Amino acid sequence: MKLNSLCFLLLIMLFFSCKDDSITEKAAQQKATHKNEVIFDNISKAWIFIIPTLNSSTQSRVNNWIEWRAFLTEINQKPKSSIGAFQNKASALSKKCADLNNNIPKIFDKPQVKSRILVLITKIKAMDLFIHLNQIPDKKVIQFINDINIEISSLQKQLEEIITRSEIPKEAGEPDLIKMKDTARAIPNTNQIIKQ
Repeated sequence: MKLNSLCFLLLIMLFFSCKDDSITEKAAQQKATHKNEVIFDNISKAWIFIIPTLNSSTQSRVNNWIEWRAFLTEINQKPKSSIGAFQNKASALSKKCADLNNNIPKIFDKPQVKSRILVLITKIKAMDLFIHLNQIPDKKVIQFINDINIEISSLQKQLEEIITRSEIPKEAGEPDLIKMKDTARAIPNTNQIIKQ
């Protein structure tokens, strides 16, 4: 008899403890859902990429750069539905940005442009990494969005500077002077070669 009442008491305690766990679990799920909604709202408000307009001569040269146009198209499309949509967009941006190193127009194929592209790739990949974490640090993602805007502006300013410099007329004899200063074209000193 005592054994039956002890078993009954244990079953009742087990039943109530399971009920408390489900209530606690539901509260934790509601808290996590609310936190995710706040993160989604914060990222959604900050997801604004500012693409400065290029002057007409630079724009005409950039129009043939297919990867640049694809990147701009991708970055101008804002996801709206969920945090998963933002994660997918960050991954797509990362891929499009990595493609910028392919087929750079000859006039822009310079170390100044390539270094800015690499910095932009780094910032976008970092944003992609942070937005895919289980606990998304929304402030860090927002900081990367701001950094990406700065890097896009920097890249576009560099493109415009290259075009502006290319349009400056050269003085008579300047190309020859530049060739003469090029140390790679210098005639090797035959005396040093013989001594070695």
